[in-house]
Amino acid sequence: MADNWPFRWDLLFRYRFIEVIALWEGRLTTRHLVETFGIGRQQASKDINTYNREVGPNNLVYNKYLKGYEPSAAFEPKVTRGLAEEYLQLLANRSELSRTFSSLVLPLGHTEVLDPPTRQVSPDVLRPLLQAARDQQRIEVDYVSVNNPDREGRIIAPHTLVWTGLRWHVRGWCEKNGDFRDFVLSRFRGLPELLGPADHRATDDSDWNTLITLEIVPDARLSAEQQEVIAVDFGMQNGALKIPVRARLVNYLVQLLNINTGEPHPDPRAQQVVIANRDAILQWLI
Repeated sequence: MADNWPFRWDLLFRYRFIEVIALWEGRLTTRHLVETFGIGRQQASKDINTYNREVGPNNLVYNKYLKGYEPSAAFEPKVTRGLAEEYLQLLANRSELSRTFSSLVLPLGHTEVLDPPTRQVSPDVLRPLLQAARDQQRIEVDYVSVNNPDREGRIIAPHTLVWTGLRWHVRGWCEKNGDFRDFVLSRFRGLPELLGPADHRATDDSDWNTLITLEIVPDARLSAEQQEVIAVDFGMQNGALKIPVRARLVNYLVQLLNINTGEPHPDPRAQQVVIANRDAILQWLI
C-alpha cells in the first residue's frame, strides 16, 4: 500500500471498510455502509461502484443470490493489507465507535466483543494536556493516586499520550520527582493551567527512547504438543516471538501477555508463555 492516498480521509475510510468486509465476510451490501457511516443508499452504491472501478478494479462481483457483492477470484487488497487482524480490529473497535458516534452501529453479526469499563477522563483535562504535549509546554494540575489519594498539585511537561490496552496515560516530566513518570488520565483533578515552555522533552526521556526486544517462548513445563499450539497461536518463528517495544512500555506489554515477571505461575497452562531474555531486559521490568 502507498502512504499517500489520492482520496479524502472519509472516502479512504469507507474504501477500507468495503475491502475488509468483502474480503473477510464474503458479502458486502450498501446496507453495511448506510448503517455504519450514516450515508444514503445512493451514496453507498456510488462508493462501492467507485471502489470497484477506480480503487480495486474488478475486486468485487455482484452475486444476485447473496444480494450483495463478493470478492472476485482475482481479489487483491488495494487500501488494506489483507490481514485477518484488520477485520478483528474492526470488530474490537465496533463498540468503541458506537459509543463515540451513535450512528456508527456496524452491522456485523455473530460476534461479541468484551468491553472493559471505560476510565473517566474529563475533556477539560484532556484538551490542555494535548495542547501542552503538542506545544511542549509545562502544565500545573492536581493529581491523585492509590498511594496518595489526596489531591496534590503537580507541575509536569507531558510529551506523549499512551494506550496500554487497558487505560490511557500521559508520559511526561514530573518536577516533584525530578524524572519522567506515567500519569493516568482519569486521576487528574481540577483544571490544568499552562505555565510556559518545557525544559524537559521527549528527546530527554531515555527510557522512552530506548528500544528493546521482548522475546517470549512457550513455557517449557508444557508438553511438546502444547508448546506447538502456543507457538502457532503467537506466530512464533523457531519457537520464539521477538517483539520490539519501548523500554518504558515493556511492563504494560508483559501485563497484557499475562506473564509473571517474578516466580512463574504454578500452572504453566495459566501463563503459557515466558520471557526468554529476562536477564537482558531485567532493568526495565518492575
